[in-house]
Amino acid sequence: MEALVIEENIKTPSISFDPGKGVLEIKGKSIPENSLEFYKPVFDWIEQYGLSPSNETEIRIRLEYFNTSSSKCLLDIFRKLETIHIAGKSKVHVNWYYEEEDEDMMEAGDDYQTLVKIPFVLVKV
Repeated sequence: MEALVIEENIKTPSISFDPGKGVLEIKGKSIPENSLEFYKPVFDWIEQYGLSPSNETEIRIRLEYFNTSSSKCLLDIFRKLETIHIAGKSKVHVNWYYEEEDEDMMEAGDDYQTLVKIPFVLVKV
């Protein structure tokens, strides 16, 4: 399976999913005009990845900011990965990075943690 790499721009995050290492990283700002359109390749990639995932899958979320429609897409990503985790195909865990003074981003990670059955680690940077 090919890696998925999407370059960052001023409205969209960089996305780097390496199936060999089992590392999925989303980094930057997520305020695209059309979140569903932007994240569709990610959803499709995760669907394929779920057919033959790595034994362990680490999701690294390093977002500075995201809008409401992106928050729904992030939840959809977590739910797809939750399915892989619950099925026992891969040990999935999320590292949610946030700046020490950014309580909103910390709370967002905490909120996602309560919505899905994937282990979350909130990492202060």
